[in-house]
Amino acid sequence: MSAAPIVVIKIGSSSVTTSDGAVNEDALAKLCAEVQQLRAMGKSVVIVTSGAIATGLPSLGLGGDTQPKDRAVLRAASAVGQISLMRSFEKALAEVGLTGGQILLAPTDFMNRRRYLMSRGTIEALLNLGVVPVVNENDAISDEEIRFGDNDRLAALVAHLVDAERLVLLTDTAGVYTADPRSSIDAALIQEVVVIDDELEAAAGGAASSHSRGGMASKLAAAKIASWSGVEVVVAAANRDNVVVDACNGVEGVGTKFRAREARFPARKLWIAFAVVPEGSVIVDAGARKAIEDNQRSLLAAGVTDVIGRFDADDPVDLVDAEGTVFARALVRWSSETIRDNMGAQSAQLPPELAPEVIHRDDLVVLP
Repeated sequence: MSAAPIVVIKIGSSSVTTSDGAVNEDALAKLCAEVQQLRAMGKSVVIVTSGAIATGLPSLGLGGDTQPKDRAVLRAASAVGQISLMRSFEKALAEVGLTGGQILLAPTDFMNRRRYLMSRGTIEALLNLGVVPVVNENDAISDEEIRFGDNDRLAALVAHLVDAERLVLLTDTAGVYTADPRSSIDAALIQEVVVIDDELEAAAGGAASSHSRGGMASKLAAAKIASWSGVEVVVAAANRDNVVVDACNGVEGVGTKFRAREARFPARKLWIAFAVVPEGSVIVDAGARKAIEDNQRSLLAAGVTDVIGRFDADDPVDLVDAEGTVFARALVRWSSETIRDNMGAQSAQLPPELAPEVIHRDDLVVLP
């Protein structure tokens, strides 16, 4: 990857577009001017943007109250909007002497190891050539069942992909608050978060505007992914003066900073934990959960009590305990049918052609 420290900046639909769905040229000009400052400081920058659907709808006469629900129409709108969005980024970057390169990613680009490495290689080549990659989800061909859901999670996965030192999530509030500032006058800005706990997640509100699919809850989810990647995260207001530069310089009060974990997940483990979409669930007893969590053991058939869904060998699955709590994610070595036929069996009772482990410990991640 680039020899220079890498900063990933995510900007959302509510900041990229105006209330009528047009590209917010002033916001892009501000962002790109700060990108240029980071480049002058010796940093490489990757931008993750939303806004293609919001930008495309008015061009099709479908903006405002007429916004459609049909998924095919929304995908078509993203194809139209992506052109004007990238044209605006190209112009804003050129005005500060920079060149942009478009990257469209889908969840399968993180789920398939070969495509994961190809995506990484392309971004690396762009950075080494001095280009600013501008990344968006490939909404035009996305499958509703396997999509990122918001570009905050995409940005966190990109930060891991490129070994970024910092992820800056730009939003329409000053950071993370103790309560939703839109509804509570007592809400106070949290300047630093060491651990994302249940109380903090409960305080997060929903999406802030009709153009946004994210909101603070998705920022926290992204911060959790990135911090487990060893990436520091800052959530801050997109309209704040010098926000990105200040976030990278550690200026106090710029937003909410999430500390990176010292013990970071290796690439493959993080990919299993956060990038793959589970195809089903394997229910295990208390003894199996304890062996997995406390002793880092593989899952054997004897510890399986049930299976939910249909999946093949090598598919991702959730591991669920008897109380219904998802505590791990893994790549399974047996199909759902094979597991049903052999669950509860001792290893000596298994057919000789079966691998001894339902899930090997190398393919399993206990979720934070």
